[in-house]
Amino acid sequence: MRPSRGSSARTPKLVRCDRVGERIETGVALRGREADQVAEEGRVRPLAARVRRDPGKVEQRAFFGGRELELIRGEAGRRRDLVTGRTQPLVHEWHAIAVSKAPPYSAAAVDVVRLPGGRSESDAVAVEEPLEIRINGEPVAVTMRTPGHDEELALGFCLSEGLAPRGAALPEDLAANTVEVTADEFSSATLKRNFYTSSSCGVCGKGALEAVAVEAPRVESDLHVNADVVSALPHKLREAQVAFEATGGLHATGLFTPEGDLLCIREDVGRHNALDKVVGWASRAGRLPLADAVLCVSGRLSFELVQKAAVAGCPLLVAVGAPSTLAVELAADRGLTLCGFVRDRRINVYTEPWRVSG
Repeated sequence: MRPSRGSSARTPKLVRCDRVGERIETGVALRGREADQVAEEGRVRPLAARVRRDPGKVEQRAFFGGRELELIRGEAGRRRDLVTGRTQPLVHEWHAIAVSKAPPYSAAAVDVVRLPGGRSESDAVAVEEPLEIRINGEPVAVTMRTPGHDEELALGFCLSEGLAPRGAALPEDLAANTVEVTADEFSSATLKRNFYTSSSCGVCGKGALEAVAVEAPRVESDLHVNADVVSALPHKLREAQVAFEATGGLHATGLFTPEGDLLCIREDVGRHNALDKVVGWASRAGRLPLADAVLCVSGRLSFELVQKAAVAGCPLLVAVGAPSTLAVELAADRGLTLCGFVRDRRINVYTEPWRVSG
């Protein structure tokens, strides 16, 4: 690699990380170019480009509208290498800098021992923290989630529970990990159970289909989507999962147009939270009901995900995984088209197949 002018030192090499623990030396400099530009050349991936460097010689400086990472050459007056763009640097504790588009609050560095070999390294894992949801000042729910888009999560959660929230914001007391929702005609008596949720199962304990029928009218959308568009959605969703790329530990939900264009994607340790965040985004954007859109989720299809899609008025729910019996029953009852095992140009359509053509 060409050294800087006035210096015989070699420019630090970038390391491409396709998966956690895999490094491929490239020797590609990012000087004067966006990380995306280099990635388009197929030479280095912006999601996990790493520069090996003594952490004592690394300086981070924040700028309005973006961040710039400077690698100090070590002597005053000498030329500096710049890694710039819309990337968010995450400084590991020992020997490397990870440059990732994943939001900094979605991943954290931890120590790991890799076997065989017993090699000690730093690894990125998904962040999971509790979020308290208050409605008109009254705590009603605690959910384990990945921080980020918390107001959307609170709105989507309330909508899926049959409430009519007007807005969500940080509470006046600025309590950490808390969102305040305002809603008309809300009474805690309408919530008949304790809303404690976990990232594994979400809001558990929904009993009968009749409860969902009260919250969500039957979806009557005449939306038609080409089968080729449907089969491509999981791949498009996966390509947009920047936090999953860094950690391998997050679910995702994407909202797509009938032509397959991505409108919104959200990631979270809980698949139910990811869907709530998308519904909350749609609520803020004035897009509810989702009569002319398609939802795609990264995992299996549970009863609860179908419930949330039905409440949002979405006619077509797509997943790479399998549905449960209750998910299929609810989709049929509410008029949703349910597509599972969507991969390798194959689709299993369990309900309302007339919406998928071709």
